[in-house]
Amino acid sequence: MMESPTHPRIRFAHRIAMTATIAVAVWTHPASAQLAEEQTIQASAAVLNETMSTTLSKIPAQMLQDCHGVAIVPNVIKGSFIVGARHGKGLLFIRDPDGTWHAPVFITLTGGNVGWQVGVQASDIILVFKTARSVQGILSGKLTLGGDASAAAGPVGRQAAVATDGQLQAEIYTYSRSRGLFAGVSIDGTVLRVDQVATGTYYQSPAPGQPVVIPASAAQLTQTVARYAGQQVQVTPPESQSKFAEQYRSNRPAVLQDQLLQIAPELFKLLDPQWTAHLALPLSANPNQAPDPNALATAVERYDQVANDPQYASLSSRPEFQSVYSLLKHYQHALTPNAQTIQLPPPPGNR
Repeated sequence: MMESPTHPRIRFAHRIAMTATIAVAVWTHPASAQLAEEQTIQASAAVLNETMSTTLSKIPAQMLQDCHGVAIVPNVIKGSFIVGARHGKGLLFIRDPDGTWHAPVFITLTGGNVGWQVGVQASDIILVFKTARSVQGILSGKLTLGGDASAAAGPVGRQAAVATDGQLQAEIYTYSRSRGLFAGVSIDGTVLRVDQVATGTYYQSPAPGQPVVIPASAAQLTQTVARYAGQQVQVTPPESQSKFAEQYRSNRPAVLQDQLLQIAPELFKLLDPQWTAHLALPLSANPNQAPDPNALATAVERYDQVANDPQYASLSSRPEFQSVYSLLKHYQHALTPNAQTIQLPPPPGNR
């Protein structure tokens, strides 16, 4: 039966710009800035293939055939960044009503203990989105499993018949693998967010104004997801762009610049016109327009002088100044290519 243009699935597809999706590029050696994201792609591919090759515990094909999206989060770590919680970075693949799968955007997962895996330090998580509403939730900002969308442990292996007999009513089905075991698991309370910075780092534009390029590894993994869902992906020519990836990408300098533009007015409210002019930031309202490097260096130097001169302590000690100063130095660093890793001895207590 044909769906009308007012059907929720069609409206949702329009919102995420479902035109040309997967562009393949020759991407054998990703730039160093993209290394972490490329590792996430490779780890996600390994998790998916290993999971689906295990007959007795793989995700039933019926669960994937009519899903609206799939998320893969490899190596979720307990207590690495947030004590007593779990944190991981992964990928979100979205399918349009016409069956088109989009190259993935990067996401983060943060939450409490994962069901039966209390005490386990790392696990791989796969989520199957069964409704357009659940996918739209994460793309709108963040999604809390069990709060913003109903979530339940998904069936595996021989439970395949359950996937089609009408017993499953949740919007998202969750799976986890640890120590070689793979099973459906409840992870209510887990928060998913789109990581626009990682997405922007991975999907680069060859030149200003040109569409982003989809690396071959991301395109190949999208094809693998589509194949497990019982579909084939029609790969568009290399010169085409992924509207979806471009819509949900941002780069770190742009994010920092946007933050500076938001908090700087709080500092300038404290200053007279002379000081406002002295500490003015050489930023454009356009987050994609980088400032002149010399003007930025001059601005950082002026903030350094204020921070290091005791006679201005009444200003430099203010949280408004410290926030702008810190972000400004981070912004300058983010615009510096090929930053080197700091070489340090072991942390205190680990020697």
